Amino acid sequence: MPQQMGTGEVLPGRSGRKEAQDRVYLSMLLDFYGELLAPRQRECCDLYFNEDLSLSEIAETCGISRQGAWDNIRRGSEALEEIETKTGLLHRQAETGDRLRHLEETLRKLEMLCGEESTLREQIHGAAEEVRALLKTED
Repeated sequence: MPQQMGTGEVLPGRSGRKEAQDRVYLSMLLDFYGELLAPRQRECCDLYFNEDLSLSEIAETCGISRQGAWDNIRRGSEALEEIETKTGLLHRQAETGDRLRHLEETLRKLEMLCGEESTLREQIHGAAEEVRALLKTED
C-alpha cells in the first residue's frame, strides 16, 4: 500500500487523474513556498513535480538513494502543505482570481448595456481594463 502524506495525499505510486491533480497542486505550492524548504527537499520536489523524474532518476541526479529521494519528496510535500494550511496564500490567490474574473464579466455586461457615447461606458471600460491587467499579472 502506498504511503500517505500529511493531508491524505498519496505520492508516489498513485495513478490517473488524482496523481495528476496532486502533482499540479504540489507544483503550485512549490512555486509559492519552495524557498522555505531545505535545499535538498526543494531540489527533489522540483525534479519530481516539475521535471517529472522518477525516484531512480532523482536519486542518481542528487547522488542519494531512492529512499533518500522519496524521504525528501515526502518531507518537502508535507512541509508545503503545512505552510499552505497555515497561510492560505495559494487558496487566497485562486479566490482573488475568481473574483477578478467575475468582476471582469460583470463590467463587460455593464459596458454593453451603456450607450456608445456614454461617459459611464468609458469609466466601466477603464475599470474593465484595470481588472484585465490584474488578471494578466496573476497568470
